[in-house]
Amino acid sequence: MASTQPKKISALNAVFPPAPTFTDANLPSQEGRVIIITGAASGVGFELAKILYLAGGTVYIAARSTSRCEGAIQKLLEQTEDMEIGQGGKGKGKLESMVVDLADLGTVKPAVESFLEKEERLDVLVHNAAVMTPPAGSKDKLGHDLEFGTNCLAPYLMTLLLEPILIQTANMPGTPKESVRIVWVTSMLREGMLPEEGIKFQTDGTPVVLAKGMDNYMQSKVGDAWLADKFAKRLGEHGILSMSLHPGLMKTELQRHWPWIARFIMSVIFKSSVYGAYSELYAGFSPDITARENGGHLMAWGRKAYLPSEAASGLKSKAEGGTGAAQKFFEFCDRETKNFL
Repeated sequence: MASTQPKKISALNAVFPPAPTFTDANLPSQEGRVIIITGAASGVGFELAKILYLAGGTVYIAARSTSRCEGAIQKLLEQTEDMEIGQGGKGKGKLESMVVDLADLGTVKPAVESFLEKEERLDVLVHNAAVMTPPAGSKDKLGHDLEFGTNCLAPYLMTLLLEPILIQTANMPGTPKESVRIVWVTSMLREGMLPEEGIKFQTDGTPVVLAKGMDNYMQSKVGDAWLADKFAKRLGEHGILSMSLHPGLMKTELQRHWPWIARFIMSVIFKSSVYGAYSELYAGFSPDITARENGGHLMAWGRKAYLPSEAASGLKSKAEGGTGAAQKFFEFCDRETKNFL
């Protein structure tokens, strides 16, 4: 399939995307493949897990507690009990738990080690989990800002620890070219909605916690887009693809801290969580995504796009005409996670 070029997407088109072109109906059998989805106990991650389970994949439900993992698995089994065996005649797969609290870096390595004791491959890693606009001053277990800790530091650490098995999978006989992928879920990053540097930093290199509305959340999502580019460069030589993705505007648990009127409006205007799952499915499984898109940005419900200038310029050094902010962010991530490797 020919790979299409990214396009400039208008604000209206970003909010109300055209119909998805890659769904469970297009997905081939995932038998023998292993997928980790963080935040899969509810919302978009739950819907993606259901699609991949019905396609025959071994799906790890990564969530912050045993009860959330096991509860989600039980709910998935109940919802699919009377369905046909898989989509298009594909056999159902397996559902497994991965207990990891992304607000506590100390839980990441034990979760990865437990996974590695059970599996010899990892085909797709979906960083779906996030926290958005928690109460002011919210911190993770180590005192980091909760949005940066959960949305950036823990996924970064998890990816570093899973690098060897991702590389091993990509090099296995029979693994399709460019099928091993990392998906970094961001948000609707738009020109003029972000700090000029993408992320603002204190003098010690720690991101500034922005207090206005969604500003701090959006900063953390710029960080995810930069991490997607970083791992594309680190792992691209092994044929591993790493991309950032705005999954679309939907009503999910992500808005649990919003006022009720805002949640009500979301429920009336926007699509259900399964549409976000189609976005993630496109990023992680569509043959339309190739090495050309490695490190790139995607949008709902499965389209190639560009990062806004504030985020794109951060990926370039000052010598290259950029701000060099991404490198400063990577140094922050390395400093805060090094004791947990």
